[in-house]
Amino acid sequence: MNGRGAIAALGAALLALVAMQVGIGVDSGIAVVPADVARACLALVGLAEPLPGYAQDVITWRLWRALTAAGVGACLALAGTLLQGLFRNPLASPSLIGVTAGANLGATAALLALGGYGAALELADAVSTAPYLVTLAAFTGSLMVALVVVTIATRSGPGPTSIATILLLGVALNSCIAGALSAIENVLMDARDYGTLNALQAWSFGTLDDRKAYHAVLVGLGAMAGAASIPFVARELDLLSGGDEDAESLGVSILRTRMVALTVAALATACAVAAAGQVGFVGLVVPHLLRLLVGASHRTLLPLSLLGGAVFVLGTDLAQVLVIGERPLRAGVLMSLLGGPFFLVLLVVHARRRVGW
Repeated sequence: MNGRGAIAALGAALLALVAMQVGIGVDSGIAVVPADVARACLALVGLAEPLPGYAQDVITWRLWRALTAAGVGACLALAGTLLQGLFRNPLASPSLIGVTAGANLGATAALLALGGYGAALELADAVSTAPYLVTLAAFTGSLMVALVVVTIATRSGPGPTSIATILLLGVALNSCIAGALSAIENVLMDARDYGTLNALQAWSFGTLDDRKAYHAVLVGLGAMAGAASIPFVARELDLLSGGDEDAESLGVSILRTRMVALTVAALATACAVAAAGQVGFVGLVVPHLLRLLVGASHRTLLPLSLLGGAVFVLGTDLAQVLVIGERPLRAGVLMSLLGGPFFLVLLVVHARRRVGW
């Protein structure tokens, strides 16, 4: 399939999934007709009267969940595509190399400073700086981990980073961060601060419940920032696939490309984590599926990853609602159940090919 056809197909699928999520929702026992959906959406921007009773609240809640899920998928898939292109390694993804965990640690530190999850991210107070502090802390954590990874991974030379190096780096960094998070939870448990402890544990599992306008806007801004960076890195990442020396001879600034790709990947991951907690494997699964569909050119792959990630997360969230019912799994748990086996298959395939080990 060519790029334009894939964009049209994924765009249509995304719109259909958003409409289905708003119409069905997690609370599938509440029926919503299309006319009510349209009126409720217009009411959000002041172009119609709100629906009576709880109907307006139900549709609004479903809409923010759907848009947040789509934005989280777009951000994480784009970050994974950038990291895989930068390291020239198919297993580089935000969750596997520790970037997601770094964002989670930063967000956790901010939540502790703000006294927990509930009131800290409540947007009833429009002047509250709490959501922005959480996002900034998540970005700082993810960027620091990304810089550590690129520093260590490039010490061996300008060639592609081996799969073994990526895996070992990921294991080491994820273990260090998991230890820090466990220590924080242990302190909270000893202090009997069960409210904050439960909030942080829910955050670590990833969640799409009770999302608000801020969460949808946050991941939307992260996706827009990623989309804006594509013209500055797409050609460069394609040329980097042939090696640093060849890319430099063709006018690619290696340092600038690395910093732009890392910063955008860290920012997109931070937005996703700040909006929905720790959600893994999206940045691994989606780029692989898209390469099978349209090839490896980043000029096509990067914009498609935004749509593909949105469709993947929103589609799986809707599918589990239809299968499980009104008590679906948390987003992070669901992605681990889907992404874990996919990761094992990739390991087996690359081990047989003896590629980059």
